Parts: sequence; structure tokens; C-alpha cells
Amino acid sequence: MKKNVITWFLVGVINFSQINMSMAQEKWEHQAPVTEISQDGTWIGLGSGIVIGAAVGGPLGAIIGAFTGGLIGKSTDKQIALEKNQRQLTQSQTEINRLKQWQQVSIEKQAEYEKMEQVLTALSLGLTIQFKTGSSEIEAHFKKQLQDVATVMQLSPQWVITLTGYADRQGHNDFNQALSQQRVAEVMQYLKRQGVEDNRLVAVALGDRFPVAEKASLENNFFDRRVTLQLESILVNN
Repeated sequence: MKKNVITWFLVGVINFSQINMSMAQEKWEHQAPVTEISQDGTWIGLGSGIVIGAAVGGPLGAIIGAFTGGLIGKSTDKQIALEKNQRQLTQSQTEINRLKQWQQVSIEKQAEYEKMEQVLTALSLGLTIQFKTGSSEIEAHFKKQLQDVATVMQLSPQWVITLTGYADRQGHNDFNQALSQQRVAEVMQYLKRQGVEDNRLVAVALGDRFPVAEKASLENNFFDRRVTLQLESILVNN
């Protein structure tokens, strides 16, 4: 009679264990919370321990197996929870990295915007490109400024720039007039190579007229050798 009771008890435990194993598998596939997984792992370990213990050592083995299986189930629960936490940590780190990248891009865009704003302000006041005596060659420092001007022009196609060339009072007036024209032409060609349309550039050459200072000197002559770029008007689309 006792054996029949024990047998039926073990059969029930086996069935209960299998049911719980099936339920645990289904919950795991649907990413159940850690607390539910923990209960499943404990019951699975408990049921499996009873079955194995009973098969090896009878009723006493079933009790010992149940205890051991419970410990195994809890260990499994901890492992599952650890893996879930690790996945969450990885996802959080990925999101943090994405936000850092976005922040860096925003900083770069802000710096670019501020730079373009400075160029626009300079164009509104009259950006000046200086030249050496008797030369129309654009220096490297001013080429960088002209590249920024071209960028601003491409971003705002409604603007037109007037370029005015000058020369100092050294030499003959005709030579100075031709030199101022050549300086304007060099600046225009450089801007066009940077992508600025020809119809958005207006050229004026004034030679040695309108000097910066009334008296000619080595220092004053330096400021007279120039081409100024100024935002003059806005194109109106018909």
C-alpha cells in the first residue's frame, strides 16, 4: 500500500515537473520578468530533483533530491537573471554611445554655424583680402577665408557679392588700375572654382583711387593693396 502511495506521488510530481518545465520554456520565449523565471527555475529543479532522487534512492532519495534540485533551480534562476541584466546593460551602453555621438555631431554643427555667422558678419561689413606690392596672387591665409565665403554663398543662394579692387599709390595710374582689375579677377576666379556662380559676383576696379589714408606711407600702402567683398543685394525670383 505504501509503495502504491509513493508511486502515485512520484507520478504526480513527474507530471507536475513536466508541466512546469513547459510553462517555463514558454515564459522564457516571451521574455518573462525575472521573478517569474525564478519561480519556474526553482520548481523545475525541485521536480527534477525528486524524480532523480526517487529513482536512485527511493522515498528518502526523493526528499534529498528535492532539496538538491531546489538549490540547482535557484542557481539557474540567478544565471538567467544575470544574463538578462547583462543584456540590459549592453543595451544601455549602446544607447549611451549613440547619445554621445549625437552630442559630438551637435557640437560640431554648432561650431560650424558660429563660423559661418562670423563670415556673414564680415561680408556685411566688407571682408578684405590683402596683396603684396605689385602682386595679384592670393595668399594661403586669404584662400581659407574665401573658401568659407564660398560655403556661405552655397548655403544661401539668394545673396550677391560685390568685389572691389584697389592698388596703392606707387607707380603709374594706368598700371594701378590694371593691377586692381587683375586682383579682382583672381578673387572671382577662386570663388568660382569653389562653386560660386558667376552671376552672383559683381566686379569693380578703382585703381589707386580712394586710399585708406590721406598720406601715402609704407604702412598705409599695405592697406590700399586690397580687394573688398561685400554683401550688396538680394536676388528676387520672379
